[in-house]
Amino acid sequence: MNNTMIYGAYTARIEYDPRDNIFVGRVLGIADSISFHGETVTELTTDFHQAVDHYLADCKATGRQPEKPASGKLMLRIPPEVHAASAIAAQASGKSLNQWAAEVLKQAAHA
Repeated sequence: MNNTMIYGAYTARIEYDPRDNIFVGRVLGIADSISFHGETVTELTTDFHQAVDHYLADCKATGRQPEKPASGKLMLRIPPEVHAASAIAAQASGKSLNQWAAEVLKQAAHA
């Protein structure tokens, strides 16, 4: 079962709240809070789009830059032996460590 929805650059995790008998969503990957809900998938989708649109309009009205889920830059701290093994694997595949790591992360995230 897929428990995420995507609208523009924003991905949300969806959960079912049995107490209130509704679907509840929250946008992932940003510090600002964007949440929404609906009793049906159609209501949930509509409320998701409206919540993101409202967030973007509010940012524009207040002169803030809307948060983006990711910049494309990732800094990792890993054990030296993992770093060395990764560098060897990248070289063996004829890729830079950055290219190799991007592919491995993409596969792991199923993106």
